[in-house]
Amino acid sequence: MYFFYIDESGTRDPGVAGTRPDGTTFTKEHLYVLTAVSLFEHKWIRFDRDIANLKLELSDHLFRAQGKRFDLADCEVKSVWLRIPRQREAESPFLAALTDADRTRLSECFYRQLDANHMRVFSVVIDKRKLHDHVDHHILHRKAYELLLERIEQYLFEFHRKHNGLVVMDDTDKTINRGLAMKHAFFQREGNQNIRFRHIVEYPFFSDSKLSNGIQLADLCGYNVYRAMRNQDYAYPFFRAMLPRFYISQRTREERLDGLKIWPDDSELIAYAQQEWETYRREQNGPIGGP
Repeated sequence: MYFFYIDESGTRDPGVAGTRPDGTTFTKEHLYVLTAVSLFEHKWIRFDRDIANLKLELSDHLFRAQGKRFDLADCEVKSVWLRIPRQREAESPFLAALTDADRTRLSECFYRQLDANHMRVFSVVIDKRKLHDHVDHHILHRKAYELLLERIEQYLFEFHRKHNGLVVMDDTDKTINRGLAMKHAFFQREGNQNIRFRHIVEYPFFSDSKLSNGIQLADLCGYNVYRAMRNQDYAYPFFRAMLPRFYISQRTREERLDGLKIWPDDSELIAYAQQEWETYRREQNGPIGGP
């Protein structure tokens, strides 16, 4: 069994422009990213303990040094809290109480799991500038999920045919969760126009991200994809470090980054990403992206 932890970056709002009360317009975020990281069930204990033990160590230090007590549910890590001091102060007393060095140590512990546990990364980037007018936030979210599920199924079929995959997602909204679960059930029964989903089991498991280190890692990875695509910056260090962990099919022989999907198909980001991937491949020595 493989777990696939999923989280999002950007907003589900399909609009790319808004109007203020005074009539002036402003630009909204134009990307929505849904990202998954895989974890083999037998590696879960090691994965979770490595991160939880560091959180508990840092929490114990804060209690002894500052008298502040935090349990594991208080020690959630989100990219936005690591990056933006104002958000951190408002929403994460634990991260706000840590030093810069300890926050770096914690984030590095998360990223280290990708290599240590042979995890794979899958990501779907929705370019909202290319969406049709009928696309609302429900359609956008479900389409991103469908495309992500395709990549997960392809990965399991190619490398782990004897294993199934269980999806774990952040429990954010009951209505959205229900709609996604119904879409998931349809895919399991009928497939879609591209693929039959033979390795995805059960319904998505919706979990509170506060206690899911897998979802927290997906959040960190998702922002890196979002940042690299938004700024068209494949050299963004955190994204570049993740590139070898993306799913790459043996059938395409590394000619494309199979774990990264940009949609709709007329997005200019597709050509950009392909060009940057080819540049990256030329710079590397030796194979990347196996099972």
